[in-house]
Amino acid sequence: QVQLVESGGGLVQPGGSLRLSCVASGSIFSINAMGWYRQAPGKQRELVATISSGGSTNYADSVKGRFTISRVNVKNTVYLQMNSLKPEDTAVYYCNADIRTRYGLGANYWGQGTQVTVSS
Repeated sequence: QVQLVESGGGLVQPGGSLRLSCVASGSIFSINAMGWYRQAPGKQRELVATISSGGSTNYADSVKGRFTISRVNVKNTVYLQMNSLKPEDTAVYYCNADIRTRYGLGANYWGQGTQVTVSS
């Protein structure tokens, strides 16, 4: 069994910063790509940023230059540093990962989500 657990969400004023963390645990053999997605009320879930096992990154245009994704492979952890936050960044943020288990099975996993609210 594999779990992704996010933390670090909360309420922040416009222009502020937050750092999200996501830890993968369970019967993990290897983790390929990891990423963050978000879903605002009434909208579809959208990609925020992804990072490969080798460290290659990809960002949505709306967050380029403000958000930074990183990972620590030995800790099975991915981070999202969010700076210069805007009200339109308000959403539930979800962690995602492509994981191969010790039993040889590969699958895509989602965390439960963490709320980020940007408001004055």
